[in-house]
Parts: sequence; structure tokens; C-alpha cells
Amino acid sequence: MAERVDGQALEEVVTFTSDLVRIDTTNRGGGDCRERPAAEYAAARLADAGIEPTLLERTPGRTNVVARVEGADPTAGALLLHGHLDVVPAEAADWSVHPFSGEVRDGILWGRGAVDMKDMDAMILAVVRSWARRGVRPRRDIVIAFTADEEASAEDGAGFLADEHAALFEGCTEGVSESGGFTFHDGAGRQIYPIAAGERGTAWLKLTARGRAGHGSKVNRDNAVTRLAGAIARIGAHEWPLRLTPTVRAALTELAAVYGIETDLTDVDALLDKLGPAAHLVEPTLRNSANPTMLDAGYKINVIPGEAVAYVDGRYLPGAEDEFRATLDRLTGPDVEWEFHHREVALQAPVDSPTFARMRAAVEEFAPEGHVVPFCMSGGTDAKQFSRLGITGYGFTPLKLPEGYDYGAMYHGVDERVPVEALHFGVRVLDRFLRTA
Repeated sequence: MAERVDGQALEEVVTFTSDLVRIDTTNRGGGDCRERPAAEYAAARLADAGIEPTLLERTPGRTNVVARVEGADPTAGALLLHGHLDVVPAEAADWSVHPFSGEVRDGILWGRGAVDMKDMDAMILAVVRSWARRGVRPRRDIVIAFTADEEASAEDGAGFLADEHAALFEGCTEGVSESGGFTFHDGAGRQIYPIAAGERGTAWLKLTARGRAGHGSKVNRDNAVTRLAGAIARIGAHEWPLRLTPTVRAALTELAAVYGIETDLTDVDALLDKLGPAAHLVEPTLRNSANPTMLDAGYKINVIPGEAVAYVDGRYLPGAEDEFRATLDRLTGPDVEWEFHHREVALQAPVDSPTFARMRAAVEEFAPEGHVVPFCMSGGTDAKQFSRLGITGYGFTPLKLPEGYDYGAMYHGVDERVPVEALHFGVRVLDRFLRTA
């Protein structure tokens, strides 16, 4: 299928990404964020193209945008296309370029959100505006959602939309969002394009140990800090068992084919060794995980506190939540309580679906030298919240990246940036996919 996106769309994706980066939508957690200016910016670009946007808030200033582009086939299930508007904090002193400058320098666009994920928001806007100019209609309805609060709990964003405004997503059977379709260079000349067809579940945990408060100089067998430290040490040292989900099995099988290696899933470690750097695409999703991240105890050095608290970033594979819970019960022991600080489901999507095949075909048209493979995300996206509506989620934000560009390091990292040519590639591929999806 010939390229159809126009030159104006290529210009607009850069302008829109830069403009959105300059709108500071830092999400510090605890409700400390204001997405409304970015939401109004996106809504105005949709309205200019004759696409009617709806702005929705659970909390003042925490604004979401939803719109629908009518497709040519009313019998086909609608496709949800979503991207979040908030970003994680950035300390300007640590950056080479100010994180909210949106500066384009030597063909590179810099700033917080350049990859996570104002680039995708801009691609969506550029593609649908291009359709409006050219009179193009996609095969099926496309529902667009620009969300708030993805970088925290999603309570003001996708969670709010799924719970309170489900009617806006009527007919949506599948969804597409971040973290897939990018170039992974293996260091040996191969270009791999992983498309996400699953996510580990989110299990952010709060651990609480209680004991007997007292003087720091006295013997105390009921020390809450000691009890908590023991539990945290056990969690941090735990070796989680291997669990191969269907998506990870498919990823290993297709990667082995790329490298001409026999697929032996009875010895995954040996297979990973043969895959070299490409093993990094699957290693984080072979097991559950639990990483201690925060500690809070005491208020004075000579006072033994009666309570100590820790937080753990836990992730579990599809189908492995029961095992995760039982393991935490055992590792924390009888003296430490644990609870979910935030929990979201694990996801899995079929890799043999027509939608996955169309994403694969779109990448292959513009990157014929690439090898498309499925993978499971180690973290999570708004697809978790939208799954409550029965929407199957994929990760597909296409970017053609040069060798040496560390895509993973851009997420929440210092000096986040994206090549302009990668944005152009993304618009072309997204246009090709969405017209046929």
C-alpha cells in the first residue's frame, strides 16, 4: 500500500510534540498535576479538523479528551487509540537541554515527554488531521483518548473514563497505546521491532511492621525496624521462578527464528545466551518481581519506633497473581503486614489476531529490513484501566531509531529526546495501520 500521509502531517507532528513538551504537565503524585492546558491544546487541534472533542474531569485541572472518528465499516468493532498527557518530574539542572523547552537541535527533539508519550499524542493529532484534509476515512471507528494521571494511579484519567464514561467507548474491542513498534538494534546489524501484546500486573505494596516503642539503649526483642528490615531483605533476595506466558513464548519463538536458533523452551537461560542483547526484550517478563523502593521509620536516633513502613514495587505475570500473593505472605512472615498500595491487572493480547498482523504489516512496509516480534511489557499502561471495558490492549508507538539510541533509557530518564525522522516514520506507519485496522 502506497504512502498516503501528506507533508503537512510530517511538519505538524514535530510542531505538536514540541508544543506539548513545552506545556509542563509534571505529575508528582498525590494529585499534584494539571493536564488541562495540554488537553485544551489537543482538543483545539481536533476541533480544527472537524473532530468534536469532549473534555472530562474528575478533579479540576485533571482533564481528559475523548473524540471519535467515524469509520467506513459500521459493522466493525471500534479501535481505541489512547495516549497520556502527564509526564514524570524532571530536574532541569541534570539535563543538557531544558526539559520543557521542546527544542529541536540537529534533528533531535528534546524534552520531558518526547518519548513518554507526547510524541504519540502528536502522531495521533497529525494523522487524523491529515485524514480530514484528504477526506480519508479509516476502516472502523477510531476512538481517541488523551488521558490524565497515567504516571500515578490513573484515578483521574483512564480509570475515571472507564468507570464513569464507558458509553464514550461503545463498540471498542481493541486498543493501541505506548511502548511498541520501536527499533531495537541488537549490535550485530539486526533491527528488531517489538510490538507489545501483554503487560505484567502492577502490585505496589505497603509493608507495615509494629513492635514495642522504647529507649534506644534498652534491649528490645519487639523492634519494628528490625522486623521490617528482615522482611525487606527476604523480598529483595528472593529468586522468583520462571513462568512462560503465551506472549513470552511467542516472543522467544520468533526471536529464535530471527537468529536461526532452535527453539528450546526447556532451557530458557541457554536460549537467552544465544540471543545476545535481544534477550533484554524478554528477560524482565520471565518472572514476577518485587523491588523494595521506600523506607519510613522513626523520628529520633535514640527512640525505637513502634511502627516501621516500607514500599515495594511488585509486578506479576498474567495468571500469576495468586502465586505472587502467597509468596509475599511467606516472605513477610507473621510480624509484618502487607497490603496493596495500588493494584492493576496483568494483560495478555493474542499475537495471531488480524490487528497484530496489520501492525506488523505497517512496520514492514516502511522498515522492510526490520524483524517484527511480539513482547510483553514489564510495566503497565492505561490499557489496564480500559481492559475493564473488555478492550484488548496492544503497545504500538512506531519509531525508527538510529543505532546507539537507548529507547528504554528515555523513559523517565535524563535528556529524554526523539529524532525528528523517528516522528516522521511514526506518522507514516500509524497512518498505514489505522486506515486498515
